[in-house]
Formats: sequence, structure tokens, C-alpha cells
Amino acid sequence: MVEDIGESFVRSQHIEGEEVTNARTKLPRSTFDPASAFGGVYRGKKVFVTGHTGFKGSWLCEWLLLLGANVYGYSIDAADPSLFNQLDLRQRLSDARDDVRDIEALKKEIASIRPDFIFHLAAKSLVRQSYEDPVNTFTTNVTGSVNVMEVVRLNLDRCVVIMITTDKCYENRQGLAPYCETDPLGGYDPYSASKAAAEIAIAAYRRSFFSTAPDRKRVAIASARAGNAIGGGDWAVDRILPDCIRALQRSTPIVTRNVNATRPWQHVLEPVSGYLLLGQKLWEEVSSTNPEGSRLKELASAFNFGPLPGSARTVRDLVTEVLRNWPGRWVDEVDRTAVHEARDLNLSIDKATHLLGWRPVWDFGRAVAETVAWYRFAESRTSAELLEITRNQIAEYTRDSMKCGAPWAIEATPSKIPRKLKASGSQGSNYSIRCSA
Repeated sequence: MVEDIGESFVRSQHIEGEEVTNARTKLPRSTFDPASAFGGVYRGKKVFVTGHTGFKGSWLCEWLLLLGANVYGYSIDAADPSLFNQLDLRQRLSDARDDVRDIEALKKEIASIRPDFIFHLAAKSLVRQSYEDPVNTFTTNVTGSVNVMEVVRLNLDRCVVIMITTDKCYENRQGLAPYCETDPLGGYDPYSASKAAAEIAIAAYRRSFFSTAPDRKRVAIASARAGNAIGGGDWAVDRILPDCIRALQRSTPIVTRNVNATRPWQHVLEPVSGYLLLGQKLWEEVSSTNPEGSRLKELASAFNFGPLPGSARTVRDLVTEVLRNWPGRWVDEVDRTAVHEARDLNLSIDKATHLLGWRPVWDFGRAVAETVAWYRFAESRTSAELLEITRNQIAEYTRDSMKCGAPWAIEATPSKIPRKLKASGSQGSNYSIRCSA
């Protein structure tokens, strides 16, 4: 089956009753300074990020730099192409290249830096590739995670550690009911199983070695479970959104393999805002002089970050939405010999909403529109121009979060409107947004 999507499309959304229209012919415009978000807790802090050369790690590092953090990256070499290289991040942070499976190299870096925060994102992150290389998948995702926590245990007295896992760590019931943090862990494929095993190790280290008691180390470890993030600068092979972009750039049909699979698609800034908010809340607790009123025990735990319940969409929906923003064709070619992948995935975000005050901001249509706008703009652009669109999207997301009353964004202060850049190839459709509430 081949479908052709034309040029004409206009989508309307809202923020709490207020229309905010942005023409796709220009980059999003922000009137708010994202540097003052998250209570300013990251300003001047030393933040160690593993996997900083990856897609999500690069977005996190760029946001941390905007927040005034001193960022220290630790990762294997970046892929080519990569958002890390496109933004020239190497010139703006401390860039160490090594493997998280090398505990001595990891210890040398962490012990010398003594970071205030650690965000552990280094991982083998693709399901289908985990079938081809299961050993490295398990050793990177499990042993690498244990190494991070062991180095923290032996070397740091105060630190907030956010361990990034995935929504695929749950024992998949092949149903539409959303998974909550207390559901059984499991995994059919090597990738999912390795992340479930990492979660078990995280819980064991938290219970065995870190305590909220005032006479113990003030180290807080939490895990963050999110998946299916989309956004500009993801060039991974065998991932649906980058596959769409590559096909559109070549003017060839997008090839899908499982159009009815449902996923909790979300813009990458959604889970990253959750990671940063969780880090903020934990830092406030480990820095507290009032241990009796501490919420550390409930916050140092696992959290899901995803779209609202009922918002999961199929691969067909995603491809159709992409083509509404970048006209082209797609073809469904079912691979009968394909490896097993979960068909349905949905997350409950009740815990993050109630304990952190976190909630998603950009809905499915807006997430896809911002993602495609980034890629269309990115063709034949300089690093400086790509940095500007990336920072503008962070600023616009922060501004929209303020309008939604997101607690992490309410401290953001007015600032000058940044210089506008014209995004090439945009269709000129008008978009506005509705706060997810």
C-alpha cells in the first residue's frame, strides 16, 4: 500500500484557552529566558552526563548549558551524523571519550570532577540491534549502570543521580492499559530485558547503600522511564522518525514495517524536562537541613515520563503526521521474518504528575511539527544556525510550559526576543498549542 500526502494542512491546538499561533515559515519565537528555570538549581553546578554524544544526551547537554551548568560529558565517540557534532557541543563542554563498562576510567573522571548531578544516559538503545549484539547490549546497559552507581558509592558524599532507562523495561502484557512504576519488570528482547535488569540493580543499590538518614551520605538515586522520543537531530538507523526524514530527503517513499504498533510518542524536550525537574526536586531534598520533613524516600524512586493516557499513537499515525508537515509518500512492507517487538506500549504518568508536578506540554501534532521543522531547517545550515533553532525550541517549550503553569518553568523571566531565522522548505501552515493537562 502506498499513500501520498499533499501540501494542504492546518492544525489548531490551544494553551489553556489562549491561541498562540506560530507560522512554520519561521523558527519559534520565545519571550522568556529558559536559563532561570528549575529554580536555578543547575546554575554553576557540576553536571556529569554519560552518553552525552547521543540524541537525547545532546538535547540534555544543550539545555544544561542554557541553565548555566558546568557540563562534563563521558561517552564513546559520536555517530556520524549526530546532533552532538551538528551543534559543535564539543567546544562548549568537557568532553571525555570512554566506555561506561571501564570502571577504572569512569572512576577517574567522576572522582576528579566530584559532580553535583549525574545523568546516566549511556546505553545500547535499539531493540532490533540488540538481537544482533545481545552481549554488548547487556554489558553496556546493566554493567555500565552498576559501574556508575558503584563509583558514586565509593567516591561521593553528596550527589543526585538520575538513571535513564526506558518504557520497555516492563513485562509487556500486549494490552492497552498503561504501565505504572509498580508493575512487574521484564522483557522479551535483549534490549528490554537489559533495561529491566538495570532497573533491578538500581533499586538494589538504592536500598542497600543509600539512605535518607542524616548520618549517612546524602546521595539520591532515581530512575526515569521514557521512550519513543522524537525531535531534531536524531539520526539513528532503524528508528521510524529518522527513517522518515532520510526517505523524504532522498524523495523516496517511507517504508514502514509495523504500522499498527502503538507507542507513547513525545517530543524529546518532554522527558528531558522531567529528568531536570526530578533532579531539581532531589537536589532540594539532599540539600535540606530538615531531614524530618524530607520527601527523599518517595522521590528517590522510579518515574515514568510520557504523554497523557490515551495519547499513544500508531506508527501509521506518526508517518501520516510527518507527511502533513513534509509532503511525500509511504509504503507498508510487512516483514514476516522480523524479530519480535512489542506491539502496544502506554505509560501512566500519575506519579510524576502528583509528586513532581510534571505534565506534558506539546501534544502529538505539535511534537511532530517541531521535529519536522527542525529537520527541514537543518539542510545545508551551519552549526551556529542549528544551535539557534535548537535553543529557540527549548525557549519556546519553556514559554509554553509557563503558560501551562508547569512548576519548573514559572521562574523563567522575560528576555529579549531572539533573532528570527527563516526555516527552509516550510509549508507556511499555522500551528498553535494546547497545554496537556
